[in-house]
Amino acid sequence: MPTPVVMPQMGESIAEGTIVRWMKKVGDPVERDEPLFEITTDKVDAEIPAPAAGVLAEIKVKEGETVAVNSVVGTIAQPGEEAAKEPPRAEPPKAAAPLKAAPPRPVAVPAPAPSPASREELRRQKSSPLVRRIARENNVDISAIAGSGIGGRVTKHDILAHIGQAPGPRPQASAIAPPASGVMDRVARMPEARSPQPEARVEIQPLSPMRKKIAEHMVLSRRTSAHVHSVFHVNFSHVERLRREKKDEYARLGARLTYMAFIAKAVIDAIRRHPVINASLDGDNVVYKKDVNVGIAVALESGLIVPVIRNADEKNLLGLARAIADIADRARAKQLKPEEVHGGTFTITNPGQFGSQFGLPIINQPQVAILAVGTIEKRPVVVDDAIAIRTMAYLTLGYDHRLVDGAIADQFMSDVKTQIEQFDPNQV
Repeated sequence: MPTPVVMPQMGESIAEGTIVRWMKKVGDPVERDEPLFEITTDKVDAEIPAPAAGVLAEIKVKEGETVAVNSVVGTIAQPGEEAAKEPPRAEPPKAAAPLKAAPPRPVAVPAPAPSPASREELRRQKSSPLVRRIARENNVDISAIAGSGIGGRVTKHDILAHIGQAPGPRPQASAIAPPASGVMDRVARMPEARSPQPEARVEIQPLSPMRKKIAEHMVLSRRTSAHVHSVFHVNFSHVERLRREKKDEYARLGARLTYMAFIAKAVIDAIRRHPVINASLDGDNVVYKKDVNVGIAVALESGLIVPVIRNADEKNLLGLARAIADIADRARAKQLKPEEVHGGTFTITNPGQFGSQFGLPIINQPQVAILAVGTIEKRPVVVDDAIAIRTMAYLTLGYDHRLVDGAIADQFMSDVKTQIEQFDPNQV
Protein backbone atom coordinates (compact mmCIF):
# COMPACT_ATOMS: atom_id res chain seq x y z
CA MET A 1 0.00 0.00 0.00
CA PRO A 2 1.14 3.60 -0.52
CA THR A 3 2.94 5.17 2.45
CA PRO A 4 1.75 8.61 3.60
CA VAL A 5 4.38 11.26 4.26
CA VAL A 6 3.39 13.47 7.21
CA MET A 7 4.53 16.77 8.72
CA PRO A 8 6.53 15.65 11.78
CA GLN A 9 6.17 16.95 15.34
CA MET A 10 9.38 18.99 15.79
CA GLY A 11 9.13 19.69 19.51
CA GLU A 12 6.33 19.48 22.07
CA SER A 13 5.11 23.07 21.60
CA ILE A 14 5.27 23.06 17.79
CA ALA A 15 1.83 22.91 16.17
CA GLU A 16 2.70 23.53 12.51
CA GLY A 17 5.53 23.60 10.00
CA THR A 18 6.32 25.21 6.66
CA ILE A 19 7.70 23.24 3.72
CA VAL A 20 10.71 25.12 2.39
CA ARG A 21 11.51 22.84 -0.54
CA TRP A 22 10.99 19.37 -1.89
CA MET A 23 14.21 17.54 -2.73
CA LYS A 24 12.37 15.08 -4.99
CA LYS A 25 9.80 15.52 -7.74
CA VAL A 26 6.73 13.41 -8.37
CA GLY A 27 7.91 10.22 -10.06
CA ASP A 28 11.42 10.29 -8.58
CA PRO A 29 12.62 7.13 -6.81
CA VAL A 30 13.41 7.53 -3.08
CA GLU A 31 15.25 5.38 -0.57
CA ARG A 32 14.17 4.94 3.03
CA ASP A 33 15.70 7.65 5.30
CA GLU A 34 16.86 9.64 2.24
CA PRO A 35 16.22 13.42 2.70
CA LEU A 36 12.84 14.03 1.07
CA PHE A 37 11.83 17.60 1.96
CA GLU A 38 13.00 20.50 4.11
CA ILE A 39 10.84 22.24 6.69
CA THR A 40 11.07 25.24 9.00
CA THR A 41 9.24 25.73 12.30
CA ASP A 42 9.35 28.17 15.20
CA LYS A 43 12.51 26.47 16.45
CA VAL A 44 14.41 24.59 13.75
CA ASP A 45 15.10 24.05 10.09
CA ALA A 46 15.40 20.36 9.28
CA GLU A 47 15.59 17.90 6.41
CA ILE A 48 12.92 15.23 6.79
CA PRO A 49 13.82 11.68 5.65
CA ALA A 50 11.56 9.46 3.59
CA PRO A 51 9.56 7.03 5.76
CA ALA A 52 9.82 4.27 3.15
CA ALA A 53 11.49 3.32 -0.13
CA GLY A 54 9.58 3.61 -3.37
CA VAL A 55 8.51 6.37 -5.76
CA LEU A 56 7.24 9.82 -4.76
CA ALA A 57 3.74 9.44 -6.16
CA GLU A 58 2.10 12.63 -4.90
CA ILE A 59 2.93 16.01 -3.38
CA LYS A 60 -0.05 17.41 -1.48
CA VAL A 61 1.58 20.46 0.15
CA LYS A 62 3.57 22.82 -2.04
CA GLU A 63 6.73 24.71 -1.13
CA GLY A 64 5.99 27.72 1.07
CA GLU A 65 2.75 26.30 2.49
CA THR A 66 2.25 25.87 6.25
CA VAL A 67 0.28 22.93 7.64
CA ALA A 68 -0.43 21.39 11.04
CA VAL A 69 1.77 18.61 12.37
CA ASN A 70 0.72 15.09 11.35
CA SER A 71 -0.88 16.44 8.16
CA VAL A 72 -0.23 14.29 5.09
CA VAL A 73 2.06 16.25 2.76
CA GLY A 74 2.80 13.56 0.18
CA THR A 75 2.64 9.89 -0.71
CA ILE A 76 5.29 7.26 -1.48
CA ALA A 77 4.14 4.30 -3.57
CA GLN A 78 5.84 1.18 -4.88
CA PRO A 79 6.81 1.16 -8.58
CA GLY A 80 3.66 0.69 -10.67
CA GLU A 81 1.43 1.42 -7.69
CA GLU A 82 -0.85 4.46 -7.76
CA ALA A 83 -1.25 6.81 -4.84
CA ALA A 84 -4.29 6.16 -2.74
CA LYS A 85 -7.07 8.39 -3.91
CA GLU A 86 -9.57 10.05 -1.65
CA PRO A 87 -12.98 8.35 -1.81
CA PRO A 88 -15.44 10.28 -3.96
CA ARG A 89 -17.92 12.32 -2.04
CA ALA A 90 -21.44 10.95 -2.15
CA GLU A 91 -23.77 13.26 -3.96
CA PRO A 92 -26.94 14.14 -2.07
CA PRO A 93 -30.04 12.37 -3.45
CA LYS A 94 -32.11 14.40 -5.82
CA ALA A 95 -35.28 15.69 -4.26
CA ALA A 96 -38.55 14.46 -5.74
CA ALA A 97 -41.04 16.96 -7.13
CA PRO A 98 -43.08 18.36 -4.24
CA LEU A 99 -46.64 17.06 -4.05
CA LYS A 100 -47.59 19.10 -1.03
CA ALA A 101 -46.84 22.51 0.27
CA ALA A 102 -43.38 22.71 1.78
CA PRO A 103 -43.39 22.45 5.56
CA PRO A 104 -42.52 25.58 7.49
CA ARG A 105 -38.80 26.15 8.08
CA PRO A 106 -37.54 25.20 11.51
CA VAL A 107 -36.59 28.14 13.66
CA ALA A 108 -32.90 28.15 14.57
CA VAL A 109 -32.38 28.04 18.31
CA PRO A 110 -29.17 29.75 19.47
CA ALA A 111 -26.69 27.46 21.19
CA PRO A 112 -26.27 28.04 24.91
CA ALA A 113 -23.30 30.16 25.90
CA PRO A 114 -20.32 28.02 26.89
CA SER A 115 -19.55 27.80 30.58
CA PRO A 116 -16.28 29.31 31.89
CA ALA A 117 -14.79 25.82 32.11
CA SER A 118 -15.70 24.97 28.50
CA ARG A 119 -14.40 28.36 27.29
CA GLU A 120 -11.08 27.59 28.98
CA GLU A 121 -10.97 24.16 27.33
CA LEU A 122 -11.72 25.66 23.90
CA ARG A 123 -9.06 28.29 24.44
CA ARG A 124 -6.44 25.63 25.21
CA GLN A 125 -7.47 23.55 22.20
CA LYS A 126 -7.08 26.54 19.87
CA SER A 127 -3.60 27.63 21.00
CA SER A 128 -0.15 26.32 21.85
CA PRO A 129 1.58 26.74 25.25
CA LEU A 130 3.75 29.50 23.75
CA VAL A 131 0.70 31.44 22.53
CA ARG A 132 -1.01 31.06 25.92
CA ARG A 133 2.09 32.34 27.70
CA ILE A 134 2.26 35.40 25.44
CA ALA A 135 -1.44 36.01 26.07
CA ARG A 136 -1.00 35.68 29.83
CA GLU A 137 1.96 38.07 29.93
CA ASN A 138 0.08 40.66 27.85
CA ASN A 139 -3.34 40.18 29.52
CA VAL A 140 -4.99 39.08 26.26
CA ASP A 141 -8.10 36.89 25.95
CA ILE A 142 -7.27 34.29 23.28
CA SER A 143 -10.93 33.50 22.70
CA ALA A 144 -11.36 37.03 21.31
CA ILE A 145 -8.76 36.44 18.57
CA ALA A 146 -9.77 35.02 15.20
CA GLY A 147 -7.21 32.29 14.57
CA SER A 148 -5.73 31.72 11.12
CA GLY A 149 -4.40 28.24 11.86
CA ILE A 150 -5.92 24.85 11.22
CA GLY A 151 -9.47 24.70 12.60
CA GLY A 152 -9.31 28.30 13.79
CA ARG A 153 -6.18 27.70 15.88
CA VAL A 154 -4.61 30.90 17.20
CA THR A 155 -1.00 30.96 16.00
CA LYS A 156 1.89 33.00 17.32
CA HIS A 157 1.57 35.26 14.28
CA ASP A 158 -2.09 35.94 15.19
CA ILE A 159 -1.41 36.94 18.78
CA LEU A 160 1.63 39.07 17.89
CA ALA A 161 -0.51 40.88 15.34
CA HIS A 162 -3.27 41.35 17.91
CA ILE A 163 -0.85 42.74 20.52
CA GLY A 164 0.72 45.04 17.95
CA GLN A 165 -2.70 46.49 17.06
CA ALA A 166 -4.12 46.74 20.58
CA PRO A 167 -2.55 49.84 22.24
CA GLY A 168 -3.71 53.33 21.39
CA PRO A 169 -6.15 54.58 18.77
CA ARG A 170 -5.35 53.54 15.24
CA PRO A 171 -5.33 56.07 12.41
CA GLN A 172 -8.19 55.73 9.95
CA ALA A 173 -7.17 53.48 7.06
CA SER A 174 -7.69 54.48 3.47
CA ALA A 175 -10.38 52.74 1.46
CA ILE A 176 -7.87 50.57 -0.39
CA ALA A 177 -5.61 49.65 2.53
CA PRO A 178 -5.80 45.95 3.51
CA PRO A 179 -6.44 45.08 7.17
CA ALA A 180 -3.40 44.94 9.44
CA SER A 181 -2.20 41.42 10.16
CA GLY A 182 1.14 41.59 11.98
CA VAL A 183 4.50 43.29 12.34
CA MET A 184 6.04 42.04 9.11
CA ASP A 185 2.85 42.68 7.13
CA ARG A 186 2.72 46.27 8.34
CA VAL A 187 6.33 46.80 7.32
CA ALA A 188 5.61 45.31 3.90
CA ARG A 189 2.73 47.76 3.40
CA MET A 190 4.90 50.85 4.04
CA PRO A 191 5.09 53.02 0.90
CA GLU A 192 8.88 52.76 0.75
CA ALA A 193 8.73 48.95 0.77
CA ARG A 194 5.64 48.54 -1.42
CA SER A 195 6.09 51.12 -4.14
CA PRO A 196 9.69 51.89 -5.12
CA GLN A 197 10.24 54.95 -7.26
CA PRO A 198 10.08 54.23 -11.01
CA GLU A 199 13.73 55.15 -11.48
CA ALA A 200 14.92 52.96 -8.58
CA ARG A 201 16.73 49.73 -9.44
CA VAL A 202 15.53 47.18 -6.93
CA GLU A 203 15.00 43.47 -6.52
CA ILE A 204 12.10 42.43 -4.29
CA GLN A 205 12.12 39.02 -2.63
CA PRO A 206 9.76 37.61 -0.01
CA LEU A 207 11.08 36.91 3.46
CA SER A 208 12.13 33.31 3.96
CA PRO A 209 10.17 31.32 6.57
CA MET A 210 13.21 31.30 8.87
CA ARG A 211 13.62 35.06 8.51
CA LYS A 212 9.95 35.57 9.42
CA LYS A 213 10.34 33.41 12.53
CA ILE A 214 13.48 35.28 13.61
CA ALA A 215 11.69 38.62 13.14
CA GLU A 216 8.75 37.47 15.26
CA HIS A 217 11.02 36.15 18.03
CA MET A 218 13.11 39.31 18.19
CA VAL A 219 10.09 41.66 18.32
CA LEU A 220 8.48 39.46 20.98
CA SER A 221 11.66 39.45 23.10
CA ARG A 222 12.04 43.23 22.91
CA ARG A 223 8.41 43.63 23.94
CA THR A 224 8.71 41.08 26.78
CA SER A 225 12.04 41.77 28.52
CA ALA A 226 13.54 44.95 29.99
CA HIS A 227 16.87 44.74 28.14
CA VAL A 228 20.04 46.07 29.81
CA HIS A 229 23.65 45.40 28.74
CA SER A 230 27.00 45.34 30.54
CA VAL A 231 30.32 45.28 28.62
CA PHE A 232 33.58 43.91 30.08
CA HIS A 233 37.07 44.08 28.52
CA VAL A 234 38.71 40.70 29.08
CA ASN A 235 42.33 39.61 28.71
CA PHE A 236 42.56 36.32 26.75
CA SER A 237 46.38 36.13 26.71
CA HIS A 238 46.54 33.33 29.30
CA VAL A 239 43.83 31.33 27.48
CA GLU A 240 45.65 31.87 24.19
CA ARG A 241 48.82 30.30 25.62
CA LEU A 242 46.90 27.32 26.99
CA ARG A 243 45.13 26.90 23.66
CA ARG A 244 48.40 26.87 21.70
CA GLU A 245 49.93 24.32 24.09
CA LYS A 246 46.95 21.92 24.05
CA LYS A 247 45.56 22.40 20.54
CA ASP A 248 47.40 19.44 18.95
CA GLU A 249 46.59 17.15 21.88
CA TYR A 250 42.89 17.98 21.61
CA ALA A 251 43.02 17.40 17.85
CA ARG A 252 44.36 13.87 18.42
CA LEU A 253 41.36 13.30 20.70
CA GLY A 254 38.99 14.46 17.96
CA ALA A 255 38.19 17.93 19.32
CA ARG A 256 38.82 21.51 18.19
CA LEU A 257 40.05 23.60 21.13
CA THR A 258 38.52 27.01 20.45
CA TYR A 259 38.10 30.13 22.54
CA MET A 260 34.37 29.33 22.76
CA ALA A 261 35.07 26.23 24.86
CA PHE A 262 36.98 28.30 27.43
CA ILE A 263 34.23 30.94 27.47
CA ALA A 264 31.48 28.33 27.91
CA LYS A 265 33.38 26.73 30.81
CA ALA A 266 33.82 30.11 32.51
CA VAL A 267 30.12 30.93 32.05
CA ILE A 268 29.00 27.57 33.46
CA ASP A 269 31.19 27.92 36.55
CA ALA A 270 29.88 31.48 37.12
CA ILE A 271 26.25 30.33 36.77
CA ARG A 272 26.77 27.96 39.70
CA ARG A 273 27.54 31.02 41.86
CA HIS A 274 24.74 33.15 40.36
CA PRO A 275 21.78 30.81 39.67
CA VAL A 276 19.39 33.66 38.84
CA ILE A 277 21.27 34.08 35.52
CA ASN A 278 20.05 30.55 34.64
CA ALA A 279 16.43 31.20 35.68
CA SER A 280 13.29 32.37 33.87
CA LEU A 281 10.08 34.22 34.69
CA ASP A 282 6.66 32.57 34.59
CA GLY A 283 4.10 35.23 35.48
CA ASP A 284 4.82 36.21 39.09
CA ASN A 285 7.04 33.17 39.69
CA VAL A 286 10.80 32.73 39.26
CA VAL A 287 11.75 29.34 37.80
CA TYR A 288 15.26 28.35 38.87
CA LYS A 289 16.65 25.77 36.43
CA LYS A 290 18.72 23.02 38.03
CA ASP A 291 20.24 21.98 34.69
CA VAL A 292 22.58 24.28 32.78
CA ASN A 293 21.65 23.92 29.10
CA VAL A 294 23.84 26.28 27.07
CA GLY A 295 22.69 27.41 23.64
CA ILE A 296 25.41 28.29 21.12
CA ALA A 297 24.21 30.58 18.31
CA VAL A 298 25.26 29.34 14.87
CA ALA A 299 25.11 31.61 11.82
CA LEU A 300 23.59 30.03 8.70
CA GLU A 301 23.27 31.39 5.18
CA SER A 302 19.56 32.00 5.70
CA GLY A 303 19.59 33.16 9.32
CA LEU A 304 20.54 32.06 12.81
CA ILE A 305 19.86 28.94 14.86
CA VAL A 306 20.67 28.16 18.50
CA PRO A 307 21.34 24.46 19.17
CA VAL A 308 21.57 23.52 22.85
CA ILE A 309 24.23 21.59 24.78
CA ARG A 310 22.22 19.84 27.47
CA ASN A 311 23.67 19.39 30.96
CA ALA A 312 26.69 21.41 29.93
CA ASP A 313 27.66 21.76 33.61
CA GLU A 314 28.49 18.03 33.65
CA LYS A 315 31.13 18.36 30.90
CA ASN A 316 34.82 19.20 31.24
CA LEU A 317 36.66 21.41 28.76
CA LEU A 318 37.28 18.50 26.35
CA GLY A 319 33.60 17.52 26.44
CA LEU A 320 32.51 21.11 25.79
CA ALA A 321 34.94 21.46 22.88
CA ARG A 322 33.58 18.30 21.27
CA ALA A 323 29.94 19.27 21.86
CA ILE A 324 30.34 22.80 20.48
CA ALA A 325 32.01 21.57 17.29
CA ASP A 326 29.44 18.80 16.87
CA ILE A 327 26.29 20.96 17.16
CA ALA A 328 27.78 23.70 14.96
CA ASP A 329 28.66 21.23 12.19
CA ARG A 330 25.27 19.51 12.31
CA ALA A 331 23.40 22.83 12.44
CA ARG A 332 25.04 23.92 9.19
CA ALA A 333 24.27 20.51 7.66
CA LYS A 334 20.61 20.72 8.87
CA GLN A 335 20.98 17.50 10.82
CA LEU A 336 19.84 18.69 14.24
CA LYS A 337 17.17 16.78 16.14
CA PRO A 338 14.07 18.60 17.49
CA GLU A 339 15.15 18.22 21.12
CA GLU A 340 18.49 19.89 20.34
CA VAL A 341 16.99 23.32 19.61
CA HIS A 342 14.81 23.97 22.64
CA GLY A 343 15.16 23.87 26.41
CA GLY A 344 18.17 26.20 26.58
CA THR A 345 18.71 28.13 29.83
CA PHE A 346 21.51 30.50 28.72
CA THR A 347 22.77 31.53 25.27
CA ILE A 348 26.20 32.50 23.95
CA THR A 349 26.50 34.26 20.58
CA ASN A 350 29.74 35.08 18.79
CA PRO A 351 29.48 38.07 16.43
CA GLY A 352 33.21 38.62 16.96
CA GLN A 353 34.05 35.84 14.51
CA PHE A 354 33.16 38.34 11.77
CA GLY A 355 35.20 41.19 13.29
CA SER A 356 32.59 42.92 15.49
CA GLN A 357 34.13 44.64 18.52
CA PHE A 358 31.04 43.97 20.62
CA GLY A 359 27.28 43.66 20.24
CA LEU A 360 24.12 44.28 22.26
CA PRO A 361 22.32 40.95 21.89
CA ILE A 362 18.57 40.33 22.24
CA ILE A 363 17.59 37.78 24.88
CA ASN A 364 16.45 34.37 23.69
CA GLN A 365 13.04 33.94 25.36
CA PRO A 366 12.19 32.69 27.96
CA GLN A 367 15.77 33.02 29.19
CA VAL A 368 16.87 36.08 31.16
CA ALA A 369 20.45 36.52 29.92
CA ILE A 370 22.65 36.17 26.84
CA LEU A 371 26.41 36.66 26.32
CA ALA A 372 27.89 38.17 23.14
CA VAL A 373 31.59 37.59 22.36
CA GLY A 374 33.43 40.32 20.47
CA THR A 375 36.41 39.76 18.22
CA ILE A 376 39.48 38.38 20.05
CA GLU A 377 42.58 40.23 18.89
CA LYS A 378 45.86 41.78 20.03
CA ARG A 379 45.50 45.34 21.40
CA PRO A 380 47.64 47.86 23.24
CA VAL A 381 46.71 48.00 26.93
CA VAL A 382 48.21 49.55 30.06
CA VAL A 383 50.07 47.02 32.23
CA ASP A 384 51.94 48.30 35.31
CA ASP A 385 51.92 51.88 33.95
CA ALA A 386 53.38 50.75 30.63
CA ILE A 387 51.88 50.07 27.20
CA ALA A 388 51.81 46.36 26.41
CA ILE A 389 50.31 44.14 23.72
CA ARG A 390 47.72 41.65 24.96
CA THR A 391 45.05 39.43 23.38
CA MET A 392 41.81 41.15 24.36
CA ALA A 393 38.06 40.95 23.69
CA TYR A 394 34.85 42.64 24.80
CA LEU A 395 32.22 40.38 26.38
CA THR A 396 28.69 41.81 26.59
CA LEU A 397 25.98 40.43 28.87
CA GLY A 398 22.40 41.24 27.88
CA TYR A 399 20.01 40.61 30.77
CA ASP A 400 16.36 41.06 31.73
CA HIS A 401 16.17 43.80 34.35
CA ARG A 402 12.76 42.54 35.48
CA LEU A 403 14.62 39.75 37.30
CA VAL A 404 18.38 40.46 37.14
CA ASP A 405 19.74 43.61 38.77
CA GLY A 406 22.83 45.38 37.48
CA ALA A 407 24.85 44.41 40.56
CA ILE A 408 24.15 40.69 40.04
CA ALA A 409 24.88 40.93 36.31
CA ASP A 410 28.21 42.68 36.92
CA GLN A 411 29.20 40.23 39.65
CA PHE A 412 28.48 37.39 37.24
CA MET A 413 30.56 39.04 34.51
CA SER A 414 33.38 39.76 36.96
CA ASP A 415 33.51 36.04 37.76
CA VAL A 416 33.57 35.16 34.06
CA LYS A 417 36.38 37.66 33.46
CA THR A 418 38.43 36.31 36.38
CA GLN A 419 37.91 32.69 35.30
CA ILE A 420 39.15 33.46 31.76
CA GLU A 421 42.11 35.59 32.81
CA GLN A 422 43.20 33.05 35.49
CA PHE A 423 42.04 29.84 33.83
CA ASP A 424 43.19 26.79 35.80
CA PRO A 425 45.66 24.81 33.60
CA ASN A 426 44.56 21.62 35.40
CA GLN A 427 41.13 21.99 33.76
CA VAL A 428 42.58 21.93 30.24
